Amino acid sequence: MNRQRIVKSAALVSGISGLVILVSSVWPIIEYQLTDARSYTTLLTPLVLEKLDTNQEQIDYTKASNWFPTANTKQQELSKVSFYNISIPKLRIEDALVSIGGEDLSKNLVQYPGTALPGKNGNAVIFGHSILPIFYNPKNYMAIFSTLPTLKNGDEIFIKFDGVSYIYRVEEIFEIYPSDIQILEQNNSDSFITLVTCTPPGDPRNPKRLIVRARVVS
Repeated sequence: MNRQRIVKSAALVSGISGLVILVSSVWPIIEYQLTDARSYTTLLTPLVLEKLDTNQEQIDYTKASNWFPTANTKQQELSKVSFYNISIPKLRIEDALVSIGGEDLSKNLVQYPGTALPGKNGNAVIFGHSILPIFYNPKNYMAIFSTLPTLKNGDEIFIKFDGVSYIYRVEEIFEIYPSDIQILEQNNSDSFITLVTCTPPGDPRNPKRLIVRARVVS
């Protein structure tokens, strides 16, 4: 009798534990859709829904080149600097490494090839990986942009490039689909940075991209 009770208790504990794990995995995605996602505009090009990859779960998103598959990679502006640092105090990100024209998002953030260098007029586009926010770790590049949706207009981003420090201030936050590559275009009116991550964070389908755009202020 005692053995049966132990078995039943163990099964109950296992069932409850499984339910807790399931809820903790699914709820952040649902919560994002009910809260943050509703505050962002989704920019949508014509017929973009027909272009979405139906096998997204098979794509390796640790490779930056897979994030916008329809984009044409341009030759990167020549630079003696291969890496620089970015800090986002609100997200507890401090001196994260950005690779210029790199590929492996599990090792560092990646600046997309052909986009402007920090401090120069144009648009430096920086890719970062995200997972479920409950596993957020600002020092782990597989999780580094998991809380990017918490940024707001006016938040500051700091960049150290080639011995010079720059301050950028967030101006726009919106969502796009992978077929919308306009965010890679250059605006030479000022110096901008654009942060990109998959969204909702932790969703294995990652149907959209979250875009955070900031302008230099110092």
